[in-house]
Amino acid sequence: MTKLNVRVRGIRPASAEVRVLELEAANGTPLPPFTPGSHIDVHLGAGLVRQYSLCNGPADTDRYTIAVKRETDSRGGSAAVHERIKEGDTLEIGAPRNNFELRDTAAHYVLVAGGIGVTPILSMARHLLARGASFELHYFARSIALAAFHDELSAPAFGGRVDFHYALAPEATRAKLRKILWTRRPHAHLYLCGPRPFMDSVEDVASATWPPEAIHVEYFTADQDALAAPRGSFVVKLARSGGDYVVPEELSIAQALAQYGVMVDVSCEQGVCGTCLTGVLGGEPDHRDSFLTDEERRSCDKVMPCVSRARSDVLILDL
Repeated sequence: MTKLNVRVRGIRPASAEVRVLELEAANGTPLPPFTPGSHIDVHLGAGLVRQYSLCNGPADTDRYTIAVKRETDSRGGSAAVHERIKEGDTLEIGAPRNNFELRDTAAHYVLVAGGIGVTPILSMARHLLARGASFELHYFARSIALAAFHDELSAPAFGGRVDFHYALAPEATRAKLRKILWTRRPHAHLYLCGPRPFMDSVEDVASATWPPEAIHVEYFTADQDALAAPRGSFVVKLARSGGDYVVPEELSIAQALAQYGVMVDVSCEQGVCGTCLTGVLGGEPDHRDSFLTDEERRSCDKVMPCVSRARSDVLILDL
């Protein structure tokens, strides 16, 4: 994958828990273009790679802006951003990728964000505002102090388009969502991002009146229930490079192959980012990711080897 060297041009707070980094090309050239909903891989040293959504508008060619929440149970990424990185530092990043693409065919857009899920949603809102599209944004947060980019979204330019919803209990959240989503405008599309329980509630409420093809989601975290499902051993056969390898119950496909010197590119290792997507030529995958669509899972022609497993005794991969 293409890698870029960037310099941290500026750092500022976006809320009591969120730090914003502005990144510019280290050599002063324009950065590769991106589309709303894109993310970048940020290399944080010692093999640590994390994905962060771009929250500025795609019209910006001189910078990428990311926002990182300080997580109390950080796996290393947010701690590194909040404690180690400072203005002027040089970082290595991947070129923008988009697993959450904003389609230009909708007549109206309903953007729903929960917590730090506002980051890709903000980029979409900026893009839609710039092109004069019809949209509304609903932002659910615990408080004003914890609502990232509250000042930007409260600016006159977004007047009448953004609603904030603070400190709602689960049932109050569902009631608010029913009010927002019960009626779907013709050819409207729904985009949502946030913590998994929140997103599950939004999808559940929306399913009554919104067709699946009009609902677009991006997950930041893995499906813990899927990851906790029983794990058996199976054999992986590599079609191109050759070799049959046993994947024991305590290792992922990617981890097992690495022990035999077969390296699969991984990043999030939670089945969220799509970095390790691999073709399947035979056998039946046991999908445990949050990346593939239901239709893609039913096709059984691809798998995420960082988390997914096999229902069949043998899984033949396009490796």
